[in-house]
Amino acid sequence: MNIDFPPPSNGTYNNAGSSRQLANYCEHEDMQRMEQGIYTEGFFNLTDDNVYKSQVIKSIDGNIGQLLKTDAKFYAIHISPSEKELQAMGNTERKQAEAMKRYIREVFIPEYAKNFNKGLSAEDIKFYGKIHFNRDRSDNCQNMHCHLIVSRKDQSNKIKISPLTNHRNTKKGVITGGFDRITLFENAEKGFDKLFGYNRQLSETFEYYTTMKNGSVTDKLRMQERELKEPKQDFVYEKKEIADVQTDENIKAFSDISIQQQISTSVNKPIHQQINESSLSSLFSILPSATDVNPIDEQQSLKPQKKKKRRPRLS
Repeated sequence: MNIDFPPPSNGTYNNAGSSRQLANYCEHEDMQRMEQGIYTEGFFNLTDDNVYKSQVIKSIDGNIGQLLKTDAKFYAIHISPSEKELQAMGNTERKQAEAMKRYIREVFIPEYAKNFNKGLSAEDIKFYGKIHFNRDRSDNCQNMHCHLIVSRKDQSNKIKISPLTNHRNTKKGVITGGFDRITLFENAEKGFDKLFGYNRQLSETFEYYTTMKNGSVTDKLRMQERELKEPKQDFVYEKKEIADVQTDENIKAFSDISIQQQISTSVNKPIHQQINESSLSSLFSILPSATDVNPIDEQQSLKPQKKKKRRPRLS
């Protein structure tokens, strides 16, 4: 599971002004899918589906109390399951989309709210999500992912919350609370596994990724040792392909065995038996068949022939 927070920029992710540009981007693939007759997913939040884009913009842009002109008004979050995780979520786009919305509502947003350490719950977070089914520059067969637009302020428009802050559970000073992104990633991962009954391999974990990327040489070696000791698990697609290949090989092997048995039976016959069979076959081909024999000719051939008496010669 890949979760990232695109940094604010002067383009699509410019979050100092209106959310209109980001909301427009979230709908960019809808027209192409509708032209192809493929269904699309509208915006959603914690309780509602198919929210109009105009409502999304109005809700986010109107929740900016006490924020300065240059302050961030909202944040973008990308949630991208791996191909294996998508298989655990369903075998069709529609099922995967419903599973994604369930994951956002039941796992990610509750963990997101709790991670600010301000006593917030999922109901306190103002957000809208949009599911995409294509992903640029990806070689995966399945590319469903989700874009979230999350307000900088809570639902009451009183509490400022930022997932990009560097504070972590601060209890003294002007800023209290904070946000621990590592804790969010780990808990969101565990929540996914529990929700969908997903048996995650060590190499798929956030712990493995961060250790192999940023860990010391000793930590990397220990992680590799753990990976080697872990029992391997076939991917569901690989299982099906292996089963199909084995079935084809079994059929081919059975066919080859049958042909070999026929050849072996012929080769292992005694030579004189093969010669006799060959001779008989040739003889039967020479002899006339029963239909070729004339019954009249057969009767004539059975009558005894009379001997002619020789006349005495005159001298």
